[in-house]
Amino acid sequence: MSFLQVQDVTHTYFSLQEKTTALENVSIEVEKGQFVSFLGPSGCGKTTLLSIIAGIVSPTEGRVLIEGQKPDERDRQIGYMLQQDYLFPWKTIEENILIGLHISKKLNAETKRAALHLLEKLGLYQVENKYPKELSGGMRQRAALARTLAVDPDILLLDEPFSALDYQTKLNLEDLVFNTLNSYQKTAVLVTHDIGEAIAMSDRILLFSKQPGTIHKTFAVPESLKMLTPFEARQEPEFQSLFQNIWKELNHLEQH
Repeated sequence: MSFLQVQDVTHTYFSLQEKTTALENVSIEVEKGQFVSFLGPSGCGKTTLLSIIAGIVSPTEGRVLIEGQKPDERDRQIGYMLQQDYLFPWKTIEENILIGLHISKKLNAETKRAALHLLEKLGLYQVENKYPKELSGGMRQRAALARTLAVDPDILLLDEPFSALDYQTKLNLEDLVFNTLNSYQKTAVLVTHDIGEAIAMSDRILLFSKQPGTIHKTFAVPESLKMLTPFEARQEPEFQSLFQNIWKELNHLEQH
């Protein structure tokens, strides 16, 4: 059985005036330790599906299973990292990092030590007593990643976590997240509008059609690229070839 199973998921939003189907008959399987990206035109239901996987939204039809259980039935944590860092501005970085452990009642001397060690692994030194306003955007996103990983989630859901950053910081964070997830053997799902980011970080890319979102095409990232860091992968001819193929498919979807 696959680690993550999305089975025939359809989701419809209802308002007083109309109903809008965001997703239609979406089925996906992701193995443990894989990194999968969702690409597609705006409004194709990528973030809706991520919210369904997280257990925040219940699908109108179909179901999601993580290790054979529905997301809201699981004892283990699901990590969710968004475009904004959502650090509490009135709390220190240490307090922000430990908040998930507090909520899940897993905070003890050992988990606190491991969480603070994550800061160092992510290149954040001696920031425990600082407040979010004292850090740059890239540093805050690294702190947000440390907070997400501190609870040792089985799966990490990433909703355009780098899109608000400058290009240099974005490239550095791609490498950092890629290496960190590899070292912890985490399963991850990324929603992005950036074709290059999807190729550089993923094992597999799912291209969604326009609303209602369905899986239009799946692209496997070549093994030769998966062996490289995201920055290194961007320099390879195979990267450019795959980029062009995906861009053509995406452009076709947006025009039709």
